[in-house]
Amino acid sequence: MSTSLRHVVWELTLACDLACLHCGSRAGKAREDELGTDEALDVVRQLAALGAREVSLIGGEAYLRADFTTVVRAIADAGMVCSMVTGGRGITAALARRMKDAGIASVSVSIDGIGATHDVQRGVAGSFDAAVAAMTQLREEGVAVSANSQLNRLSFPELDAMLDLFLERGCHAWQVAMTVPMGRAAERTDWLFQPYDLHRVFPKLAELAERGRHGGLTLYPGNNVGYFGPHEDALRGALTKTGEGGHYQGCNAGHSTLGLEADGAVKGCPSLPTAGYVGGNVRERSLSEIWHEAAELAFARSDAPSELWGECARCYYASICKGGCTWTAHVFFGRRGNNPYCHHRALELRRRGLRERLVRESLGSGRPFDHGLWRSVVEPDDGLDEWTPEASPPRRRLKLVTTAE
Repeated sequence: MSTSLRHVVWELTLACDLACLHCGSRAGKAREDELGTDEALDVVRQLAALGAREVSLIGGEAYLRADFTTVVRAIADAGMVCSMVTGGRGITAALARRMKDAGIASVSVSIDGIGATHDVQRGVAGSFDAAVAAMTQLREEGVAVSANSQLNRLSFPELDAMLDLFLERGCHAWQVAMTVPMGRAAERTDWLFQPYDLHRVFPKLAELAERGRHGGLTLYPGNNVGYFGPHEDALRGALTKTGEGGHYQGCNAGHSTLGLEADGAVKGCPSLPTAGYVGGNVRERSLSEIWHEAAELAFARSDAPSELWGECARCYYASICKGGCTWTAHVFFGRRGNNPYCHHRALELRRRGLRERLVRESLGSGRPFDHGLWRSVVEPDDGLDEWTPEASPPRRRLKLVTTAE
């Protein structure tokens, strides 16, 4: 399978001004050995030479680096689109203006609920108001604004209100991804969807996608949202040139996407665990060598779904889907190739009178991008203990901080 690098997601720093309780990288403090300015600018040159089309800056919080706009300007000057994902807490009118002047093309603001629901997940009181204000500041400076959200049992009841907000704020897109047990999120088991919850989740997402289209907003399902259920075309068809016939086509890690950690470590996808998926470091090898030669980046380039196991190995769509999102499968089970967050899988189990339940057996190491291990239990679908939005976890049990630690 040929590869063509299109999208790079670059963790510019692990420093963060929020304290998100679902953060997979456990962001907060900068890494001890983050790339310096000259090293970062050399990375930009190498990315351009590889033909990358878009570089998305993430963190932590990318704007906390003193050379943030220097890196943005270098990316834009090299002919690549520079975008950004942000919690938005520190985006003032002055910073928004600097970002625009440096050449940033678009900014996706992370919002995971309305008011207190968002603040609880982000760990800082007032973070929702700050995120909404950031959208306003960016729009006023002429920067294209979109939104991204975690899908979980806390955010789900407020998805309609969130779409209303994004339409009101002029967002052109909304990317959604299901919260998975990486980093701090593994400690919030009551927030995570069970696979049988997907029977409620996907009809709602299809409804939101349709309503968004009428308002000029495109809903983008993240890599771990799918697959091959009755709403697949409604969710992915809008992303095709014809507006129909869209479906998931396998993990893009190391195939068309690249992830960079702030210390120069290179992965095929920014969400993947560090252990086992880093193909090299830009301080030791060129990006071209890592991209073309590192085995750790090549697992998604094969046409053969040889690593599939469990329900995914028996699936009708195995040769196309190839087990869905590698990140999701690995952080649940410690290996890729069997993804429990699959709508088709949930429907097939229900057709057989069964459902899948995930049970946590261990937590991770406490380091960035860590994960524990979960066990899959397939049991009779008796309808007991099913989650409903009205039974979402209480939001007031957690103490918020007024300043990120």
